[in-house]
Amino acid sequence: MEKHEIASARLLNQQISASNRTSPSQSVKWLGAMQAQDAAMALWAIGLRTPYSTISSVIKACERGEIIRTHLMRPTWHYVSADDIYWMLELTAPQIKNSLKTRHKQLGITDDILKRVKDIFIEYLMRNGASPREELVSQLKEAGIPNEDNRAAHLLMHTELDGIICSGPMKGNKQTYALLEERVPKKKTLPYEEALAELAMRYFSSHGPATLNDFAWWSGLRAKQVKLAIELAKQQLQSAIIDSQEYWFSSNTQFSKTNHQSVHLLPAFDEFIISYRDRSAILTSEHHKKAVSRNGLFWPVVVVNGKVEGLWKRTIKKDNVNIETNFFESPPKHVAQKVLKQKLILASFLGKKLTD
Repeated sequence: MEKHEIASARLLNQQISASNRTSPSQSVKWLGAMQAQDAAMALWAIGLRTPYSTISSVIKACERGEIIRTHLMRPTWHYVSADDIYWMLELTAPQIKNSLKTRHKQLGITDDILKRVKDIFIEYLMRNGASPREELVSQLKEAGIPNEDNRAAHLLMHTELDGIICSGPMKGNKQTYALLEERVPKKKTLPYEEALAELAMRYFSSHGPATLNDFAWWSGLRAKQVKLAIELAKQQLQSAIIDSQEYWFSSNTQFSKTNHQSVHLLPAFDEFIISYRDRSAILTSEHHKKAVSRNGLFWPVVVVNGKVEGLWKRTIKKDNVNIETNFFESPPKHVAQKVLKQKLILASFLGKKLTD
């Protein structure tokens, strides 16, 4: 394997250049977890990996509780399969909580407050069902619990990490929180080492070729945990040394020395970009500052032959959608036709007519 083959292999393993997933929940399950900081864009991240899906079919999978949106890694929101949420939370939540202790101390969030908040949310959601964020925050105010200075976000996140609340069905155009056990019946979790091995297998099968540093970045696990995870999973994986770096991947990974011409419109915060600490195989240092802002916002990108070559944005008006692309450098003429095809695919997913 040579470095230029990494990008094409990742496109395939991430189900971008080709996919055999038959449902939105299968796509999420294959990747282990998908960053969903931008919920609307993350629907397209699922859709582009699920042939013949629409935004409606992805939303319905979320509404049915087949896909859950919650704080799971790093910490930020992720989409995760209902089949996996309990064992993944049990594995990743302790490290996230530990990383937040200093901030909690600064905000005056104590263990006693966290327990009170948990009880308040459980009681309110049991009585009222899935509820928008502002209703839960209102309950904090009534209980005299400070929620300014981003405290409310931390209190909600910690309750998610405890496996108490998660995303609920939409209420009109508002996202809601619901009790996790009402959305997903409590399941038996995996033993610790089995969970570590499973997470490593999921990551390197769906995101490989990738390094252990990439896995550590994506999962948020400690170095000791990452080392144990690869020891437990390596019999089912392969590795190769490229530029003095060891890359891990599934034995089923296909590599091609042929430069297949491909174009993809990937959403903001897509796994193809964000799930690697080292993005040099797909994004040059010159272009990195254009695709990722200084404060960590990952823009929607145009990927040509596995490389980030530009940005795109969409404007939705009633039944129509306008999709504009902005390449970092003028692309070859043959790329324009492929871009148009991808615009039509995205418009179809959205259920809109593509306009100029």
